[in-house]
Amino acid sequence: GMIKKENIRMNRQVEDILTIARLDRKDFKFHWEAIDVHCLIEDAIQGIILQIEKRGGKIDANLQASNPVVTTDRLHCTNLIYNLLDNANKYSGDSPEIKVSTKNLAMGVLISVKDNGIGMNKTVQSKIFERFYRQTSGNIHNVKGFGLGLSYVKAILEANHGTITVESEFGKGSKFDVFLPFIKE
Repeated sequence: GMIKKENIRMNRQVEDILTIARLDRKDFKFHWEAIDVHCLIEDAIQGIILQIEKRGGKIDANLQASNPVVTTDRLHCTNLIYNLLDNANKYSGDSPEIKVSTKNLAMGVLISVKDNGIGMNKTVQSKIFERFYRQTSGNIHNVKGFGLGLSYVKAILEANHGTITVESEFGKGSKFDVFLPFIKE
């Protein structure tokens, strides 16, 4: 079990290093197709649910978009959602409570990921999409990573002509809103 866990950790580090190189060169391979984002969200939730439950937490999904189909890349979009869920888990205390929701807007789908974590002040919010930036305040000494997740998320959204915004208050959690257009222009 320990070898398997270390193997997973090392694979993630290798992926992070490769992501740095891809971000530098803007060298992402995309396979554009019509995809139901609800399926991607469910896949991402299945990929992280055990980690959250292990900490006594839960994820509530309220997938209300009546038309959840967008043109995107399955792998990168799943990774995007997984990164948001992973951050929500990592930056929450014991018993993380994560809410994922979708709704339609005129030109696409809005995906929201809300947590009950440590939150961020405005200064931190202005830096979180920078490569290698990691929040240093609060009791997060156990958070692993290189600070690449949100930089990757932003790069993928730029390729999709989508957007990401964050609402957060220190000590009160965060909410990330991701907009994906129906059709990549």
